[in-house]
Amino acid sequence: MTYDSNKMKQPKDIRIDDFNYELPDDRIAKFPLKERDKSKLLYWNHHRITTGLFYNLSDFIPEDALLVFNNTRVIQARLIFKKATGAQIEVFCLEPKEPVDYARAFVRNKSCTWLCLIGNAKRWKTGKLTCSLPGNTHCTVEKTASSGETYLVRFEWDNPDMSFADILELQGELPIPPYLNRKTEESDKETYQTIYSKIKGSVAAPTAGLHFTEPVFRSLEKKGVAFEELTLHVGAGTFKPVKSETLADHVMHAECISVKKSTIQNLIEKTGRIFAVGTTSVRTLESLYYIGLILEKNPNASPEELIIEQWMPYSKDNEQYETGTLVKSLHTIMDYMERKDLEALTTHTQILITPGYKFKVVDGIITNFHQPKSTLLLLISAFVGDKWREIYHYALANDFRFLSYGDSSLLIK
Repeated sequence: MTYDSNKMKQPKDIRIDDFNYELPDDRIAKFPLKERDKSKLLYWNHHRITTGLFYNLSDFIPEDALLVFNNTRVIQARLIFKKATGAQIEVFCLEPKEPVDYARAFVRNKSCTWLCLIGNAKRWKTGKLTCSLPGNTHCTVEKTASSGETYLVRFEWDNPDMSFADILELQGELPIPPYLNRKTEESDKETYQTIYSKIKGSVAAPTAGLHFTEPVFRSLEKKGVAFEELTLHVGAGTFKPVKSETLADHVMHAECISVKKSTIQNLIEKTGRIFAVGTTSVRTLESLYYIGLILEKNPNASPEELIIEQWMPYSKDNEQYETGTLVKSLHTIMDYMERKDLEALTTHTQILITPGYKFKVVDGIITNFHQPKSTLLLLISAFVGDKWREIYHYALANDFRFLSYGDSSLLIK
């Protein structure tokens, strides 16, 4: 499938069926390798494919590159409550609403409210559900509002010495991807976290980072590669397939992002050599450019006004991009943060990166192999063009393992 120039300028008209491929179940990695960095690495550079091992990543990364990682940490977001009738109700925490700040929500010691998905929701019309925890603690949940598939759920517990983070640790379950078709195992608590995860908040791992180990970091450091971190809390929408016929009717999930001022400064210095580890890092980095554009027009914008909507990159006002405007945009953010005395910029992004998108920040991507008809695959196609089919055909033909626990790729324009 190829796209003419007119089609590329109209991302809303893109048909998701054009991004389908056959993925046999036995090619989905149900468990990770025992050694993270022994996974295969597909290297694509200027239309040439090479196969290696992730352990040797430093052989493929330019020595002056800046690798940018998503340091989010997966929370045990799935909680099971039982009704008096015996019916099981699953409460899946998506993001905090009261308080809205993740850090404050996790340290609350009496109550908090989260946006949640509810499993078996038809069996829970009204009322409170309760579960018992160690230390003679009882936790209750109550639905307070609903919108579409999501609900506001208020949590209350009667032990003031216990935080909400403790509640999740004691009662919650790590939510591994549904396409693994298995229950969470104790080993997933370690293997489904990157070794550099720090900031609690995701309900899915930034899986491109699962391959990194201390030896890999040391070999990259020895080569002179630089590192930076940012945060995007991955939402359940990352697993949501595009069900509409065209992208026009697909609503992209919004996710919380946070980027330190020191990171933005390093991005300015490393422009042209920026490598994103994972699609979540890509979306965060590319969102920065548009945040800068908003601040150029509204220097005192609130965090809510800095939210990047999914179609913003494709508006006529933002179509033109010239070399040098990225640095200007990043400096605009720096100026804003200095005026506001901010060490980190925190907002949300809903950005949808699809064929027709012109990358402003990212020069290379480390990523796994993604589901058919997914927004993640659309992002990869936006980066490599129609070559995504050749890359995925090669991976299938050469026994690469797919999806979260699968093998990886390094893509360079």
